[in-house]
Amino acid sequence: MYVPTHFAPDDEAVRDLLINHGAADLVTSGSEGLQATMLPFLYDHDRATLQGHFARNNDHWRHVDGAEALVIVRGPDSYVTPTWYASKAEHGRVVPTWNYVTAHVHGVVTIHDDTAWLADLVRRLTDHHEQQRPAPWSVDDAPQRFFEGQLRAIVGVELAITRIDAKFKLSQNRPEADVDGVVAGLRSVGDERGAAAVQAHRPVRG
Repeated sequence: MYVPTHFAPDDEAVRDLLINHGAADLVTSGSEGLQATMLPFLYDHDRATLQGHFARNNDHWRHVDGAEALVIVRGPDSYVTPTWYASKAEHGRVVPTWNYVTAHVHGVVTIHDDTAWLADLVRRLTDHHEQQRPAPWSVDDAPQRFFEGQLRAIVGVELAITRIDAKFKLSQNRPEADVDGVVAGLRSVGDERGAAAVQAHRPVRG
């Protein structure tokens, strides 16, 4: 991944992205050619892994045990119009761009076809995404036999991370007045996540 210095995030920002992302694309290359599946993953910083699960009927999992893989994790992304830049009125030498947050997570895949491993993962994955809701749903809200049946319909996948390349392209290369314009512009079109990301990662200027 091409990462100019001003778009390189610190380790804390990357860790936060991996913990709080939505779903990500697992990409592999093998005898079946390039394959990709979007999956929700849980990040385990201490063990340096991403854990998720396939639908059993998705044949992708049958070809990846022990293989190298890439997981593409995304944060907010936003179109940025030059009309938001203060510098447009000053000299007009501006063009549209796209802001985005992403991490390319490289590693080796292990497949887990074990109901105990899957049950633990599904509980943790559910709790992670339900924890901020006013009335969180729990796996225990479902009948036990139903839950066990659902586990038989999925297969676990774990990526042992070997390298992470991350890029937070959030207008850090623009003058301060242009950054102000981007934040205000994104808020004006209802893109609060994009605006918050730009605000959080704006350069500290002396």
